[in-house]
Amino acid sequence: MSNTVGHGSRHLLSMRWRDALFAHWPVEPDVIEPTLPEGLAVDTGPDGRAWLSIVGFVMEDIRPRFSPIGRSFPELNLRTYARHGDETGVYFYNLDADDRLSVAVARWLFKLPYYRAEMRVTERDGGIRYRSYRTHDGIAPAAFDATIEPQGTAEPVEPGSLAAFLVENYRFFVAGDGALYEGTIAHDRWAVAPAELTIRENTLFSAEGFDWPSSEPLVQYAPGESVTADRIRRVEHSL
Repeated sequence: MSNTVGHGSRHLLSMRWRDALFAHWPVEPDVIEPTLPEGLAVDTGPDGRAWLSIVGFVMEDIRPRFSPIGRSFPELNLRTYARHGDETGVYFYNLDADDRLSVAVARWLFKLPYYRAEMRVTERDGGIRYRSYRTHDGIAPAAFDATIEPQGTAEPVEPGSLAAFLVENYRFFVAGDGALYEGTIAHDRWAVAPAELTIRENTLFSAEGFDWPSSEPLVQYAPGESVTADRIRRVEHSL
């Protein structure tokens, strides 16, 4: 991947993210600040607002480095944008996935809040429907049912734009075991198209204690990208 950006010279996993739904809701920074672990601060876009984003896609052929066998399954996550010092990245509130083994491995290897869910992603009449129902024991249930309809051709996001702030993220933060960690990924720059979103059900916000944002979301669709992910590393000794 000659145009790959991020930290991908060494990687633990490779995969492809296909048919990506990005739905971003602007919120006030003080909505996000209390939900972040110690060591992280809210990161705001060029418009000065914080954001809550729901991102769904099909994770295809995820495999460890040098492995000939991969796994494929849908994923859906709720995230925001944070900074640690001069470093910026994504903070996940949850990542729902329809693969029991991969959820267990991701929780152990990356300390991410992955949860088991029953999920389907289907295409019909130019739209893509994402359906998810969380089934993880001991975790609040959450449901999502929406259809996205791309409007036009996907184009690379403009560096420095709000669209780039929302999708061009190559670092994620996670708290666990009394410490703060970061992980890095690498992929070609996203090409996205504007899209229309029809939501039938969405309890991802309420499951995390958020009120439904009052503004309309900015919605984007991406056909997909090949991605590599590296190991997490500790960035702060204690919280």
